[in-house]
Amino acid sequence: MKKYALIGHPLGHSMSPLIHYRMFGLSGCEECVYELTDIAPEKLESSMEYLRTLSGFNITIPHKVSIIPMLDSLDESAARYNAVNCVKNDNGRLTGYNTDCYGFLKSVENMPLGGNVLLLGCGGAGRMMGIEAARHGASLTIAVRSSSVKKAQLLMAEILSKCSSAKVRITDISRIEGSYDLLLNATPVGMYPNVQECPVSHSVIERCGSFFDAIYNPTDTVLLKTASNLGKPAVGGAAMLVYQAAKAHEIWDGDTYTPEQLQAIIAETENAVETMQRNT
Repeated sequence: MKKYALIGHPLGHSMSPLIHYRMFGLSGCEECVYELTDIAPEKLESSMEYLRTLSGFNITIPHKVSIIPMLDSLDESAARYNAVNCVKNDNGRLTGYNTDCYGFLKSVENMPLGGNVLLLGCGGAGRMMGIEAARHGASLTIAVRSSSVKKAQLLMAEILSKCSSAKVRITDISRIEGSYDLLLNATPVGMYPNVQECPVSHSVIERCGSFFDAIYNPTDTVLLKTASNLGKPAVGGAAMLVYQAAKAHEIWDGDTYTPEQLQAIIAETENAVETMQRNT
């Protein structure tokens, strides 16, 4: 029986078991086990013996970087961001991957990632989105609060070191000007329980063509609802969550899924989030 897990701290409620068990079922691995394992930062190194008994595991905050010295090797995807969210155990050898980037790219594959892109926020997810936008030839504007300008400058420097010809600028999130082909929200503004909040004004939304919001709880943020009401393409974070999980299964066991199967899991995940909200 193969065992897998999600490690992090604190974990709280997670959609990962639902998603992974659906994927195991589609792959004919009904006996596979997927556990939530809360590991405090100071216990990570002493937990490696347990982690090496797993066939693979996912990683969330705060272990995505601190796990790296404890692994045997890194895939290019993880080395690109110096962050790991998926580990494969290959006969005792642990290799770290980053499937978040794959999940993001699949989520926006029908959107103009190489166009004029507005990125809100520059934290972990925002850093990855900004780098991928630049890699796809975007003219990138990073919009942040004044307290995050230095972090945005570091991201801009990192992007330029990886893509010397990239077009990147920084602006205050409260003073966004111009029009954009794609808006990417990597801030927590609008996340449960503050579901009435929106990271930008209605005017900014009107000036953007399509939208991706990394938030998956709620499934339909104010940002996404406003964009949809204006008839603009808008995708939420549940898609990224499911696509990155599918990539993990491909890495672990070579499993693949049809677009229809993945869309069904995305819909089920969104329904589960909405049910959870109603019951809290």
